[in-house]
Amino acid sequence: MLCAGLTLIFSMLGVLNFAHASFYMLGAYVGQALASYGGFWLALVVAPLIVGCAGALFERYLLKRVHARGALAELLLTFGAAIVIGEGVKLVWGLGPLPATIPSVLEGPLFTWYGAAFPRYRVFMMLLAILMLGALHVVLRVSKTGLVVRAALTHSATVETLGHDVPRVFTTVFAAGTALAALAGVIGAPLAVLEPSMADAVGPIVFVVVVIGGLGSLSGALVASLLIGCVQTFAVGTTASAGSIAAWFGVRLPDAWATLTVAQLAPVLPYLLLVAMLAARPRGLFGEETRDA
Repeated sequence: MLCAGLTLIFSMLGVLNFAHASFYMLGAYVGQALASYGGFWLALVVAPLIVGCAGALFERYLLKRVHARGALAELLLTFGAAIVIGEGVKLVWGLGPLPATIPSVLEGPLFTWYGAAFPRYRVFMMLLAILMLGALHVVLRVSKTGLVVRAALTHSATVETLGHDVPRVFTTVFAAGTALAALAGVIGAPLAVLEPSMADAVGPIVFVVVVIGGLGSLSGALVASLLIGCVQTFAVGTTASAGSIAAWFGVRLPDAWATLTVAQLAPVLPYLLLVAMLAARPRGLFGEETRDA
């Protein structure tokens, strides 16, 4: 869900939003504040709307002003926005971790498979992500709104002559992307640590997913998310070591390297996949061969 929001902004606006993970963190904190007053379901609906409005204001009054200066100016602006949001969160909510509770209806296991209980909340997260991707596909590829949005990216003058407000279209797309990031923050907070460093923890892996999947490809973001999730999960669960894997290929490693387990290397594997993808297929799994400036 987080990667889909970043991909939506890049594919429609051509902006690589470095503040995306910070909007995710802001959504988690706003959701926690709303949940303490009105419960989880209120936070799930209202927090993305609030953060989406903040994203719309950011695009309208700041990002739009530097758009003519090119990608570097946009990157620096979004990088600065990430720092401002992070410091703002620290000022308002403090430096310590905050609790994020799961609604009672989603507590406990939904089913048990081979002795392992599968939590209801994780099923809820999966279903919500699938519904979100399905809704994005319908809006962007089937509806008239999606046609206008895609046409505005490449033929803005023509779209304006047809009576559509292109700047408002771009603002709406950016707001939708930040709202998706906030939605991911609300539903991800109960399973993560709600603290000011959560954006730094998730930000790099989001860009890894987007690059591996292909910049601008929603289907690529989905496949790359599943790929990296499965690779990390199996790596953590295996008992194999680097030495045993090397021996299977007939290579002998030094003792210092041979004792490393695959579980210890799990945090590095997504970045190794990124390097391999950039070397073998720089455009990613589903990225376009070329992209207009």
